[in-house]
Amino acid sequence: MRLPRRLRHGEEATLVEHLDELRARIIVSLVAVIIGTTVAFIFQHRILHALNGPLPAKQREQGILTLGVVEPFLITFKICLWAGLGLAFPFVLWQLWGFLAPAVEERSQRILVGFVAFASALLAIGVVFGYYVVLPNALKFLTTYNDQAFDIRIQASSYYSFVMLVLVGMGVVFELPIFVLALVRLGILSSYRLRHTRRIGYFIICCVGVALPGIDPVTTTIETIPLLVLYEGSIWLAVLMERYWERRATFSFDSL
Repeated sequence: MRLPRRLRHGEEATLVEHLDELRARIIVSLVAVIIGTTVAFIFQHRILHALNGPLPAKQREQGILTLGVVEPFLITFKICLWAGLGLAFPFVLWQLWGFLAPAVEERSQRILVGFVAFASALLAIGVVFGYYVVLPNALKFLTTYNDQAFDIRIQASSYYSFVMLVLVGMGVVFELPIFVLALVRLGILSSYRLRHTRRIGYFIICCVGVALPGIDPVTTTIETIPLLVLYEGSIWLAVLMERYWERRATFSFDSL
């Protein structure tokens, strides 16, 4: 399949050409997801072993329980599909950018590419934090709570859904600086307002932390602390970016 050509900024194209390009990019993205899912299915045992890693040793030895005839296959396919989406995500994002880039000036394109790289790094850091910090502590608390009164067995469907929710949730919430910078850039917020309404912001962050996956206090606390740190870092990042945008606007005005 021939990859669609990205138009240059200001290059004219008919509606039919735009629709053909969109269709081609969607097909290419779907092919990338299928390839990623196939690769994940080949390495399914390693993926399952990695997802079982945060479990306490006792629970890993007992194994994870399945209750239906088709549940092992369906759960494995679902996990491989998520992994395939993760593998294909950079390529899909590149196809989306290739379709939208012609509407953006070349100078702004470089800035947006930097923001996308920053957002991707934050997403990866959030997933790593969720895997190595949130999940082990949360599972240790949840799977050993009152274990003398219960025969604790872990069902596969609920366990892997919980793991996926935590990893995806942490990846999304680590995008907080990008969200704050976007609001500042659009003029909805300002660094001055962010600095002088910290208490309200902290309260909202705590509410978001409570709404994240995990109903126990351990998971909620571990998920909320980095949010507070990210929010404070977003404030000072907004201060720096506002100064940069002001200097660039002043330079552009003087050059005229």
